[in-house]
Amino acid sequence: MTPEQVTLVKDSWEKVKPISEQAADLFYGRLFTLDPSLRSLFKGDMSEQGKKLMSTISLAVASLDRLETILPTVQALGRKHAVEYEVPESSYATVGEALIWTLGQGLGDDFTDDVKEAWVLTYTTLSEAMLSGTQAAA
Repeated sequence: MTPEQVTLVKDSWEKVKPISEQAADLFYGRLFTLDPSLRSLFKGDMSEQGKKLMSTISLAVASLDRLETILPTVQALGRKHAVEYEVPESSYATVGEALIWTLGQGLGDDFTDDVKEAWVLTYTTLSEAMLSGTQAAA
């Protein structure tokens, strides 16, 4: 990622944080619309799950300019999702689609093509790291 793309992601995330509860609701609503079978992976309180999601994204966004420091944690998260939660690898594309859609909804006109491209690259980078952890668990 270029420094400009990191800045775009960080700046746009700051605009999402004040509406994080609504963003989480939008995300999970979209995710379950795209793939209703994923709903069964979530056993607990979805409000708490939404807070965890937003917290995890915040940590990842804050670490984008030193990505190498969080990649081992991201890979471990991928292993955990594979082993403990039995998350199918195919769901990563669906999650990415739901995330990008949610950001578009939350940011409105601020979700420019450049912002979208930066977020797609961010998600691709992190999901590939998670998937490498998933494959290590297999």
